[in-house]
Amino acid sequence: MKLDLFDFNLPKNLIAQHPAEKRDHSKLFVIDRKTGERRHRHFYDIIDELEPNDVLVMNNTKVIPARLMGIKEETNAAIEVLLLKETSKNKWEALTKPAKRVKVGTKISFGNGLLEMICIEEKEEGIRVYEAVYQGIFLEVLDKLGTMPLPPYITEQLKDQSRYQTVYAENPGSAAAPTAGLHFTKELLAKIKEKGIEIIEITLHVGLGTFRPVQVDDVLSHHMHYEDYEITKEAEVRLNQAVENKKRIIAVGTTTVRTLESNFDDKFHAGHFSTNIFIYPGYQFKVVKSIITNFHLPKSTLIMLISAFYSREQILDIYDEAIRNEYRFFSFGDSMFLK
Repeated sequence: MKLDLFDFNLPKNLIAQHPAEKRDHSKLFVIDRKTGERRHRHFYDIIDELEPNDVLVMNNTKVIPARLMGIKEETNAAIEVLLLKETSKNKWEALTKPAKRVKVGTKISFGNGLLEMICIEEKEEGIRVYEAVYQGIFLEVLDKLGTMPLPPYITEQLKDQSRYQTVYAENPGSAAAPTAGLHFTKELLAKIKEKGIEIIEITLHVGLGTFRPVQVDDVLSHHMHYEDYEITKEAEVRLNQAVENKKRIIAVGTTTVRTLESNFDDKFHAGHFSTNIFIYPGYQFKVVKSIITNFHLPKSTLIMLISAFYSREQILDIYDEAIRNEYRFFSFGDSMFLK
């Protein structure tokens, strides 16, 4: 399966540089997979597309200020560190630039010594494992030193950092936002609950598995990185009841899709897990019946996932129509609902 099959031409002006003025005023492209009907709406209209028997599943991960600019001790070389995940207490996997300057034993200082990262392992693809040395609470140190890890295609400054968090973000640990959830407001969620729609929260901490580009011509050779996720006992019970009662499970975002599809065999299981599931055309979905998602990068694992959910040809045609209608793409862009 060739990577070029998932390519499309996107005008640069349609790459959203900032979020919509109001979260739920972004555009919503509704696609009925059974009838083929397509409708152009606004995100606040999502409530009209949901039924009282539906279950909305959301990823409540919270983005941490994971991008750090430091100085290599001895040489004073500038080093950028993007924290990906904590592998154990004060041990962090991180994408490092330039990685070739960081070897085992290298010490990097941040904020004049407020934080020190010592390299303890070298991995491929620019990843290093560090031991963090600091005083106090790590997340408070990060708040002082780190910045929000916006994707490289966003070149404008984000004035309000909270706009790169969902309104229901709760569990810190992500290096990128689960962007399909950015369109929801607290008021809209309250209306959805009032309609009788159940909302269940799970957690997947977004890392390289989600945003790493595919760099091989044969899609099947792509290596997905592991990402950590958690399903609480309460979520396990409610998800299994939803399956038993044949309710429509709607995943908000591809991270939620991957969590649900990874965890489910004949039922859902509570606990802490990790997944490197790679969903591409040919995959048979087990529990996810509908997806709310943004418009993704060409040749990405995310467009492959939604191509598995509908079809590659249909998705590319939908993307073409979205471009003609000037939908905004990527993290701060508009959304679609694949029913």
